[in-house]
Amino acid sequence: MLLLQNARIAAENSPVLREGDVLIVEGKIQDIGSHLAVPEGARVIDARGRVLMPGMFDAHVHFRAPGFEAKETITTGSEAAINGGVTGVVMMPNTRPAIDSAMVVAAVLDNAKLRSRIPIYTSGCVTKNREGKELAEIDGMRELGVKMLTDDGDTTGDPAVLLRAMQYATEFGMFFASHCEVPELAGPRALNEGVMSYRLGIKGSPACAEEIIIDRDIRLAHASGAHIHIQHVSTKLGMETIRWWKSRGDVKVTAEVAPHHLLFTDEHIGDYDTNYKMNPPLRTQADCDALLAGLVDGVFDIIATDHAPHTPFEKAQDFINAPNGITGLDTALVSLHHFFVQPGKFGWDLVVKRYSAEPRRLMDLPVPSIEVGQVAEFVLFDTEAETTFTREFMKSKSQNTPFINQTLRGRVDLVVLGTEILLERS
Repeated sequence: MLLLQNARIAAENSPVLREGDVLIVEGKIQDIGSHLAVPEGARVIDARGRVLMPGMFDAHVHFRAPGFEAKETITTGSEAAINGGVTGVVMMPNTRPAIDSAMVVAAVLDNAKLRSRIPIYTSGCVTKNREGKELAEIDGMRELGVKMLTDDGDTTGDPAVLLRAMQYATEFGMFFASHCEVPELAGPRALNEGVMSYRLGIKGSPACAEEIIIDRDIRLAHASGAHIHIQHVSTKLGMETIRWWKSRGDVKVTAEVAPHHLLFTDEHIGDYDTNYKMNPPLRTQADCDALLAGLVDGVFDIIATDHAPHTPFEKAQDFINAPNGITGLDTALVSLHHFFVQPGKFGWDLVVKRYSAEPRRLMDLPVPSIEVGQVAEFVLFDTEAETTFTREFMKSKSQNTPFINQTLRGRVDLVVLGTEILLERS
């Protein structure tokens, strides 16, 4: 039995934080009110000044298992999630072997049940081995609960193959998540084409390499009646393309933005810092500003980190040869508070809606809230404390993030899931 006193409660449908006590009994919220009596045997936590909100849910993470466990494991990835206030994730299928069949899905989910303290879901490939040629074992994966199909890490290159997959899997209630990139245009560079690429002497990836596939895949979804979800949008025109298609009202399109595409630009790369190398690449300040406006306006349905760990050895290579990717689970919630909530660019209601509620709705999962009768699945966040992202603090097996050794305002103090306290900081 747990009683949180004087919490400031955040909800997706209200910009105002309501203050109150919250009583949890046997893993469920039994009562909410002012100055609740302390039941006999209850543990009391003074939550005064801290924000109580539902646990976050990240619909785009790479836990690298099977096949790349030197970068991340399901255990370390899920602990990084808890460290950042995230109580559920969806893994991407670009593993080895790729998650393209019922057999691999079953192995991954069985492993997750043994090694994770939070619910883990997986996406499945559109095509076998993500090669873009032959459809994956879609129905077998569906029977094991897979909802999202994606060749993430690459675009499904052949539009005829993707259209056929959409026509087939949409009848089963599955949807498609699209990594948008024309490889012939983008190349392996993961650096925006512009002033910074010329300054660094590296041929850049033009924004149109992403924008062409955003439009192509939405058009394919329009033709087939499929639900298309556009992943990690990085450009202003890409966002405006999604806005235009949504305004038509005749295609089901959702989209995500990652914290790093809101926060960083290609100028941050500086002296070839590979912690800023990611795909899609960091763009310009004008793109960041447009993406933020799109998030506030509702063009973006969800926030997702695209958590992509790599070993220090890999990231220590030169900029061209270093792998793309940034970790995000440990840092996302604190960074969203520090850079956006604290300065008033958006409120906790947006964070709850876009990083907790809507990602779960995307996956047809129950949406937790701080209401009587709900399962206790929440985060207690201290807006006045600070977090320093040292290597010792981070729970991910890899720490390829620009936030390493930086101190930001805000701290995840408590994470509860049902009857279990997953994390507690004093």
